[in-house]
Amino acid sequence: MTDATTIRMTIEEFRALPESNRFEELIDGELIVSPTPKHPHQKQVFVAAKVIETLADGGEVVIAPMDVYLDEDIVEPDVFWVSGANSKCKLGSDGYWYGAPDLVVEVLSPSTAGRDRGKKFELYQKYGVREYWLIDTDAKFIEVYVLAGEKFVRRGLFTKDTFVSSVLSGKPVDVKAILNS
Repeated sequence: MTDATTIRMTIEEFRALPESNRFEELIDGELIVSPTPKHPHQKQVFVAAKVIETLADGGEVVIAPMDVYLDEDIVEPDVFWVSGANSKCKLGSDGYWYGAPDLVVEVLSPSTAGRDRGKKFELYQKYGVREYWLIDTDAKFIEVYVLAGEKFVRRGLFTKDTFVSSVLSGKPVDVKAILNS
């Protein structure tokens, strides 16, 4: 069994697909369809979203499946946060998000880690995601990147204690609260 199926398609063809709860992304003209995540992954997504929601001063926390349009690429971050009216990311009249969220969280899975660290990392950087977290539930760490100019700079790899989120009003993020779910 393969972890993902890929098909070439245009953004117009993607938009014509029926609404679904499947994990579907369009990256570089390739439709990426993956099986639904396993329970530990989704539990981690939920916990991360709850922690972000408690730290955020307003805005909106969104969990997958939810399309984010970055021009011709359409991604589904596990969790993302949009700060509000001044964010680059806007909710369209069609119910989808357009532009770079302020914070993106990807929970690493064997089938998605390469894409999360590779092409999606590049897209989030290119379009101006201000902060990017990679959560590894097996190795128990959160790797944090912050946008400095046009490039992500690695803030650190955190296994315990706290780190300060530059996008969440400089509030400390309790790593144990996220990882010990």
